[in-house]
Amino acid sequence: MLALLFNSCMQNWPQFRGPESNMVAKAKNLPDIWGPSENIRWSSEIEGDSWTSPVVWGNKVFYSSAIPVKVAPEPERQAPPPRPPAEAAGNADSAGNAQNPPPPSPPDPKEDRSYLGEVYRWEVSCLDLKTGELLWKTVARQGSPGAKKHAATNYASETPVTDGNRLYVYFGMNGLYCYDLDGTLLWEKDLGAYFTQNGWGTGSSPVLYKNMLFVQVDNEEHSFLVALNAETGDEVWKKDREEATNYSTPIIWKNSVRTELVTGGKTARSYDPGTGELIWELKVAGFYNIPSPVAMRDRLYLGNAGFNDTPGTLFCVRAGAEGDISPAEGESTSSGVVWSNTDAPTANPSPLIYEGLLYLLSSRGGEISCFDAATGELVYKEKIDKVAGCWASPWAHGDKIFLTDEKGVTQVLKAGRSFEVLHQNMLEDKFWASVAVTRDAYLMKGTDRIYCIGK
Repeated sequence: MLALLFNSCMQNWPQFRGPESNMVAKAKNLPDIWGPSENIRWSSEIEGDSWTSPVVWGNKVFYSSAIPVKVAPEPERQAPPPRPPAEAAGNADSAGNAQNPPPPSPPDPKEDRSYLGEVYRWEVSCLDLKTGELLWKTVARQGSPGAKKHAATNYASETPVTDGNRLYVYFGMNGLYCYDLDGTLLWEKDLGAYFTQNGWGTGSSPVLYKNMLFVQVDNEEHSFLVALNAETGDEVWKKDREEATNYSTPIIWKNSVRTELVTGGKTARSYDPGTGELIWELKVAGFYNIPSPVAMRDRLYLGNAGFNDTPGTLFCVRAGAEGDISPAEGESTSSGVVWSNTDAPTANPSPLIYEGLLYLLSSRGGEISCFDAATGELVYKEKIDKVAGCWASPWAHGDKIFLTDEKGVTQVLKAGRSFEVLHQNMLEDKFWASVAVTRDAYLMKGTDRIYCIGK
């Protein structure tokens, strides 16, 4: 019975970043090498737009997508008013050449209502893990979006979550849906529609613990964290948050002191999952809250991405922390903070902790940094040439670290204190979703197709 349960856990990848939210693959028969004609068991075309990562339970693979049915043309940029002749004549560079006026600005997303005339179809798909064949597909909703989105984003960014009995699919401002694993709708819930920063939309995936479903809804108008009865969708508790738009996904941190629900933000917070009571909070700073926390037993690691002149941040929190654990000005530790780095290379990909080392991957430039997880000391910082943008989280398996850029190139590195690139794998697609792992295969989801990679 124990062996059966162990094998089942090894095969299932029920949520964003895996069973323990850490991107560590524990299966034993996974490939290290793949390409268009090597170790590809099957691939399946994806209809519509989707940045969600796939999730797996048993022989079923689930993902969500948004299909445009009727899309309004992009609104024209409004030209700025003409400048007075004297001002125009004086606007020259040091060589005396007249400079072009700044490009006209797009309309304010808050004022642009063109999305109300658009029509999308939000779908949930289930594939056979062995063959890639479509087992079922269902339409969660069809109609106008709940909020305007930026042209570079889409309406299917949150990864579903499953407990093996029910599948929970969150489409941000376009609804939350609960299905059984055969695609029958059990309940649905509207959590509201709110303006997000620059219309970039939402990205925080739902999280399950026991019989409760947690959704972090951070935006520019009314941010909150809500706990729902997973069976019925009824609200159990709800906490307002003094946060603006954030994208990180909460995690359940099971440590030797208690179980905590940890959320990111400009201020990271830990809540009691059962009651929503605040346990501790930590001012994280940084610029963007995109990377999600990661835990290893009694230590939790989190930080925010930097941008321009604002550096990224990185903190190590100890189990048992309570109250405001923000280090005092000029300090790097506190009652709840083991160490911190307020000039860290934290970026969009979530941190990876593996065998006592913490790996951070830059969003652009191919830079990877490795820290000692216990002390925060830098082990190495290296640059890999010709790496495109990296938005998916890196993962670990065996003695290797894997990172995939948006052009489908996966760099395979030696795990450990010495930096070494072993080889590269290539798939011709665009990749923003993080990998899912089964008992003996990877599921890599591009924007065009989903690929099952196995020996």
